[in-house]
Amino acid sequence: MQLYPAIDLKDGKCVRLKQGEFKDITVYSDKPEEIAQLWQSQGATYLHLVDLDGALAGHSVNEDVIKRITDAVSIPIEIGGGIRSEEAIESMLSLGVSRVIIGTKAAENPEFIRDMVGKFGQERIVAGVDAKNGMVAVEGWEKLSNLSASELLSQMKEYGVRHVVYTDIARDGMLSGPNVEYTKKLTEETGMDIIASGGMSSMEDLKQLYEAGVQGAIIGKALYEKRIDLREAVDVFERQNHQGRTN
Repeated sequence: MQLYPAIDLKDGKCVRLKQGEFKDITVYSDKPEEIAQLWQSQGATYLHLVDLDGALAGHSVNEDVIKRITDAVSIPIEIGGGIRSEEAIESMLSLGVSRVIIGTKAAENPEFIRDMVGKFGQERIVAGVDAKNGMVAVEGWEKLSNLSASELLSQMKEYGVRHVVYTDIARDGMLSGPNVEYTKKLTEETGMDIIASGGMSSMEDLKQLYEAGVQGAIIGKALYEKRIDLREAVDVFERQNHQGRTN
């Protein structure tokens, strides 16, 4: 299982929100590139960035910080937040980001993601599916659509999407545990690389996802509040996995 330490960016700082509420914000560092280096030094093999300002504005506003982060680490990075055009994707890839997450635009205009997978390849384009009670939310979680996560994913699969970040909004930043059952259901239904996001609070949460066959997990607040030790988590859920496959 691939682990993704999360760095959420707002006003150039590393922050966390609760359930996506911009009024409920904790600032962890005003040098996100140092946080990126910290996670890499603790064994991270992939980073997950969220441009919170971008999600609201509909375009990236943290390019300088993103570039500082890609320059500071050697591991691959995926990023989401306000990436809604081909130019925005090109801009992110040119900053050294490996994968770009398309959220709102994927829900509102699925053909766009089909075209982007066609142009950039399925390893570069990730669908970001954010849901509340199984229904897809858009525009920085401000709006619920009339599409279920399950319906959207089967459409994405047809369009060649391989990687999906699935966020359960009700659990995000709450340390209440991920929605293992639903994430497992989506993984089994689609056979896609579903990356669970929202609510990761302990090694037990990661173990449940791992045992459910979920391919990836994003860890945010639990790392910053030292509820999960990244080095230990990487040893248990990433390295063991690789050894198991080679033995």
